[in-house]
Amino acid sequence: MQESLNEFCELAISAGATIDAVVTTTRRTPAAKYFIGSGKAEEIRELVLAHQVPLVIVNHVLTPAQERNLEQLLKCRVLDRTRLILDIFAQRARTAEGKLQVELAQLKHLATRLIRGWSHLERQRGGIGLRGPGETQLEMDRRFIRKKIKVITARLTKIRQQRELARKARRKATIPTVALVGYTNAGKSTLFNCLTGSSVYVANQLFATLDPTLRRIHSPMIGTIILADTVGFIQHLPHHLIEAFHATLEEVSEADLLLHIVDVSDDQKETHMEQVNQVLETIHAEHVPRFLVYNKIDLISDLHPSIIRDEQHYIKRVFISAKNNLGIANLLEATKEALMTE
Repeated sequence: MQESLNEFCELAISAGATIDAVVTTTRRTPAAKYFIGSGKAEEIRELVLAHQVPLVIVNHVLTPAQERNLEQLLKCRVLDRTRLILDIFAQRARTAEGKLQVELAQLKHLATRLIRGWSHLERQRGGIGLRGPGETQLEMDRRFIRKKIKVITARLTKIRQQRELARKARRKATIPTVALVGYTNAGKSTLFNCLTGSSVYVANQLFATLDPTLRRIHSPMIGTIILADTVGFIQHLPHHLIEAFHATLEEVSEADLLLHIVDVSDDQKETHMEQVNQVLETIHAEHVPRFLVYNKIDLISDLHPSIIRDEQHYIKRVFISAKNNLGIANLLEATKEALMTE
C-alpha cells in the first residue's frame, strides 16, 4: 500500500535516516527465517553491499529470530517498525516523564530480544562456595531488565497518581479539560500554541510532540479551561507503546471534550481519522464527546473558516488554519457550545 510506504519513509527520515533504496514485496505470508523470502533477502543483501548501507529498516514487526537472521545475512544492523518508532520517541522525549515512558517501552521491547545465541551469553559467573555453573549473563541481563522495569513502573505509577489528584482538583474547581487528539503531524501543537501563547516544539515531522503539555487558558468567549496537547497517533502503533504511554493518554480518556484535529490537505485523512478512532477505542476514550477540527485550510484555495452542523444542529466540524490564525474565534465558540451541552 503506497500510503503506508510513504508514511514509513517519513518515519525513517524523521528518525534521521537517509534513504538509499526502497525494496517492496508482495508476499502474503511472512517467511519464518527472514520474514521476507530468501530471494528478496538476497536482493537486499546485494543492495547493502552496493551502497555500503549500515542500516536496514523493515516496515513490520520482526521476531527476535528474524531480526537476528537478517543481521547475520546482511552484515549490518536491522531495525523493525517498533524499534524505529521507539528511536523517534527517544529523540523527541523532553520531560522526565516522557523519557521514563520511552525507556519503559524500550526495556519491554528489549526483554523480548534477550535470547540464547549471543556470544557473551554463555559466560557464567561462579566462584568458591557456589554450586553448579552459576548465573549466566543472559539471566543477569533479564534480572537487570526486570528490576529496571519495576523501578520505572513505580515512578510512572506515582506520576499517574499525581495526575489523578490534579484532575480531581480541576473537577472540584469545575475547570473542564479539552484535549487535542489527531494523527501525527496534523497541526495539534501549532493550534495549542495559537490558543495558549505557548512555545511548544513544532516541526513538520512525525511525532514532533511526544510529552503531554497542559496549560490553563482563559478567554472571555469560553471562560477558563485546561488545554492538553498529546502525542500524535499513527498506523499500527505498537500495543506496548500505548501501554507505556498510558499515563499520558489518560489525559485524553479523562477529558471533558476532545478536539480531533485533521489535516484537511492530507489525501489520506479519512484513513487517518479511522486510525485515531481505533486508538481512542483502545484507550477507552471513545465515549468522550468530540468534534472534528479541519486544520490547514490555508493550503486549500476554496476553503474558508466555518462551522458545519449536523441535522440535529450539533457541531460536526470546524474549519481553521492554526498557522494563519484563521477560524480560531469559530473554534472557541464551538468549544464553548460543546462544553455547555455536556
